[in-house]
Order: sequence, then structure tokens, then C-alpha cells
Amino acid sequence: MTTVTDPPPLPPRRSLGGTLVMALPLLIFLGLVVAFVFRLGNDDPSRLPSALIGHPAPTTGLPPLEGLNVDGTAVPGLDAQAFAGRVSVVNVWASWCVPCHDEAPLLRALGNDKRFQIVGINYKDVPENARRFLGRYGNPFDVVGVDANGRAAIEWGVYGVPETFIVGRDGKIAYKLVGPITAENVDRVLKVEIEKALRGGA
Repeated sequence: MTTVTDPPPLPPRRSLGGTLVMALPLLIFLGLVVAFVFRLGNDDPSRLPSALIGHPAPTTGLPPLEGLNVDGTAVPGLDAQAFAGRVSVVNVWASWCVPCHDEAPLLRALGNDKRFQIVGINYKDVPENARRFLGRYGNPFDVVGVDANGRAAIEWGVYGVPETFIVGRDGKIAYKLVGPITAENVDRVLKVEIEKALRGGA
């Protein structure tokens, strides 16, 4: 006599939401891989997008670099009014940053142009080392704010040190250069963007 058995039960169907939750870590990982490959293969780091372009520069106040003086006068820290009415080149730097050493002479040369100010954000550095760095290469900065805990860098959307921003007279970020200032990009890119800001963004 043949016995008829019931077919094995079908596995429970996953909801669309459950599938998405399970796939989310993989999607995030793939997104990070794509971003990493894009940055490695990008000959012009300035092409990396910044959500802050066209928005007001962060107004986080930063204390001055203790002991940094020019002609006997202390170099001021960064305050909310630092960008009012002036074109500013904002450089995020540190003495421990190898590319910062390479870009320092180019930044110093930019400092000779008094049509704009150069603002330094010293990132997670030792004050003595930061002063020694500026003593070695020369101080291009009109303002130096110390970002000891990295909070300001987060607010500026910094990917890594060094980075350079251009802030217009209206206090809005007009341009962002990811990576060091180099002999290749200082004339071709950075000075062009500075001139645009000096003309009022034209």
C-alpha cells in the first residue's frame, strides 16, 4: 500500500524590508570601496564633492597657537568674524603631516599676496611642533586656530590633512582643494579660484 506524505514545508518568505536590512552592510561596504577607488584614481583631488560649497563657513571659534608671534604681536585665533568682508584661504595643516611640509613653501609664497588673508587650522598637533614647523618654513598665516580635538575639521568636512578652502567676502565657502597644494595645481587651480573669489565669484 502506497503512503502519501505531505510535501516539505516551504521556507518562510522574507519581507522586502528584511532583505534590505541584510543587504545594507554589503551596500555600505561597496560604497566605501567605490569612494576609495575614486579617490585613488582621481588625478585632480579638487573634483571630490563638498556639500559645503556655497554654504557659510563654520563659525566654530578656535584658540590661537600659544606662543606664535609676528613682530612681537601674537597671531590671533579663529573667531566667527574672521571671514567677514575678506577673501580667505583656509588651510588645514599639522606638523606631523608629510604633505604639509611639501606644500609649505607654496603656501608661504601665496601669503605674499595681501589681497586676501590666509587662515590656518592646526589639526591635532603639539603646539611646540607646530611652532617649530612655522619657524622652519615661515608663517604664511594671518590667523591660526588650534583644532586640538578635531571637531572643527569635522564641521569643515575635512577628508584628511592637508586641505585648503577658499571663503568669499560673503563668508561662504567657494572652493575646496582636497590634498596638498602642489606646483601643478597652485597656478592651474588654486590661484584661478582665488581670483574668482576676489572678483566676487564671477
